[in-house]
Amino acid sequence: MLLPDGYSDIPHGKIAAVVTHLEMTARPPLRDDPPGVWRLRKVDSPALDWYRDLYRRVGEAWLWFTRTGLDDADLASRIHAPGVELYGLVVDGQDEGLLELDFSVGGECQLLYFGVTAKFIGTGAARFLMNRALEIAWARDVSRVWVHTCTFDHPAAVAFYQRSGFRAFKRQIEVADDPRLNGKLPRDAARHVPVIG
Repeated sequence: MLLPDGYSDIPHGKIAAVVTHLEMTARPPLRDDPPGVWRLRKVDSPALDWYRDLYRRVGEAWLWFTRTGLDDADLASRIHAPGVELYGLVVDGQDEGLLELDFSVGGECQLLYFGVTAKFIGTGAARFLMNRALEIAWARDVSRVWVHTCTFDHPAAVAFYQRSGFRAFKRQIEVADDPRLNGKLPRDAARHVPVIG
């Protein structure tokens, strides 16, 4: 169904975001690594508590909710799935960034989740993390790397991905239950998105 031009009402208790899909089909030149003491570590068979904590610390401010509220079996099946790789961005011994790559579709890599905690936004940590993500992805036999972001994410997210070599190829509207009203996220999460319930 195509949305008509103009405004479309969203029912109370729902949220709606514009989702932009971006891709690259050739290995781009990497931007220079920024100065900083960061390290990437691969997390094999990640513990569910570790994942939930980092996912929350990176994504709660941007209304990441897809993985919140999943039971242990469902979450484990996703993050331990064949072809899925998880990495933590380590700063002073603490994981402060999340990189989740999915190689399960032949010939491509999806950046499932990518981000740093609030205190490292604007420090260059995300550029360091993206450089490592692209190195890992393009070291495999892939012809496409892709990601999607939405209007709930950081306002500079699309521009960041474009500076990293991605180009936009599709736009969608995502409508979902507001996770702050059903208990999946705290009521004060993502203050830039008003709660209408």
